[in-house]
Amino acid sequence: MQTACHDTILPMSLATRVLLSLVAGFLLGLALSAVRSPVTATILAVLTPVGTIFINLIRMTVIPLVASMLVASVGSLSSSGALGRVAARAAVLALVLVAVTAVCTVLIATPVLARIHIDQDAAMALRGPKDASAGSVTATGTSGLVQWVVDLVPPNVVKAAADGAMLPVIVFSALFGVALARVVPDRREAVLRVTQGVADAMQRLVAAILQLAPIGVFALAVPLATTLGLAAAGAVVAYIGLVVTLTVLAGVLLLYPVGILAGSMTPRAFIAFCAPAQAVAFASRSSLAALPAMIESAESADMPPLVSRFVLPLAASVSRVGAAVAQPVGVLFLARLYGVALSPAQLVSVVFPVMLTTFAVGGIPGGSIIAMVPTLAAVNLPIEGIGILLAVDTIPDMFRSAANATGSMTLAAVLRRHA
Repeated sequence: MQTACHDTILPMSLATRVLLSLVAGFLLGLALSAVRSPVTATILAVLTPVGTIFINLIRMTVIPLVASMLVASVGSLSSSGALGRVAARAAVLALVLVAVTAVCTVLIATPVLARIHIDQDAAMALRGPKDASAGSVTATGTSGLVQWVVDLVPPNVVKAAADGAMLPVIVFSALFGVALARVVPDRREAVLRVTQGVADAMQRLVAAILQLAPIGVFALAVPLATTLGLAAAGAVVAYIGLVVTLTVLAGVLLLYPVGILAGSMTPRAFIAFCAPAQAVAFASRSSLAALPAMIESAESADMPPLVSRFVLPLAASVSRVGAAVAQPVGVLFLARLYGVALSPAQLVSVVFPVMLTTFAVGGIPGGSIIAMVPTLAAVNLPIEGIGILLAVDTIPDMFRSAANATGSMTLAAVLRRHA
């Protein structure tokens, strides 16, 4: 009888375990901040390397993950016939939606996050001596906008990858994907099979690493709370509220008007068109899981097969409007948390990689946060903050997934007249 009762106990979800680890880490850190002793130093000395290892595990996957997914997604676009024209229109429209969302997010989130109070002495302590000058980079420190553009084209992409220069690697991957799309089909498919295999393997590896997130997040949260105190908890709550609010606004003020006006649909029809996919994406935290609902809605609306069978699967796989909100807010939040002032040139450096990495977000919970690493590296922000964002990503991810599904349905509505 006892065995039967034991078997009915459901395993705790990873998101729940990570969130509990964050809370436990914050509580322990707050307690340690009130009692400075050799025990506190010993605990921090043990936990700090654990958190660093967790972040390094994530960092080592970023270049192969982002590069392979960009090449696979861009290279799979056909360059001939109606399929190529629709694919090109879908790519352009998706890029415009992502760009507008990212720019508006930066413009809104920057002044809002500036109002979050973080003690600057604590922020400097959090960054540590080696990072003390990371936030002092200004427009003059970046050698100007012209040099920034020149640096996007690396003379040696392998060296750029070895140096951790993610933006040149992203540019090369996108250009390689475009060139690959023009290669004869049999040779293109051979390369795509390898590239997609690498992308799939990297997603599996990332998913395995995320299973260690409860340990890694706990190890990262304790030093954070020890240094910043209650300000850290308040800042995290503000971050969640801002991401959710801006994600909803992106759907209501951008995606819905585009879908209704450019798609020639009534508001009621477009809302009904999106609702099933939104519900599935919200509940599952995956826009890919909502793909069957997307296809069913498109077929019920008598959309061309090219839209329901090509545009929607493509959009669900690579179009992430919600990530265009989450990534800039996450970067700006971490900049505020670590006391790093971003110059206008660095804000441009935030928007540009977001526009490309949103198309390389893995189809796993927290994928948008993992894909944020290149953007953080572009503006010299500590990667360690990703652990905190992963820990509180459950609620933002639900809204972000619904926004991604809405973006896919928007593309379908607009492109149905061109298919």
